[in-house]
Amino acid sequence: MEFTVGTVLEGKVKTITKYGAFVALPEGATGMVHISEIAHTYVSDIREHLTEGQDVKVLVIGTQDGKISLSVKRTLMPPARPGKPHNAPRPQAAPQPAEPSFDAMLKRFMADSDSKISGIRQYADHRTKSRRR
Repeated sequence: MEFTVGTVLEGKVKTITKYGAFVALPEGATGMVHISEIAHTYVSDIREHLTEGQDVKVLVIGTQDGKISLSVKRTLMPPARPGKPHNAPRPQAAPQPAEPSFDAMLKRFMADSDSKISGIRQYADHRTKSRRR
């Protein structure tokens, strides 16, 4: 069986390691769920989320060189933010001021540059005149 990316499968957790869990898939295939793909929250110990022999729903997120990468968290609904229902409409952002055009930015840069250069020239002229005396 060809496991294509995006396919959701049922599997059974075979082995748990400190960096992930190996899951037995249909037709005798095995895939790995990396620790970062276990849950939507930080996972320090996989055994807090999975146990060996547990049936899990996994999403195929990659296949390379015969290895199958799986995700458990992508089959789960992300947790709602505290104080907000999960599907609450987001408030409209305040309108952003229009970005100045390139010509306006260039004009402002040139004005700043000219004033800085004239200040440097005045300072340099003042220093050279004071040395001649």
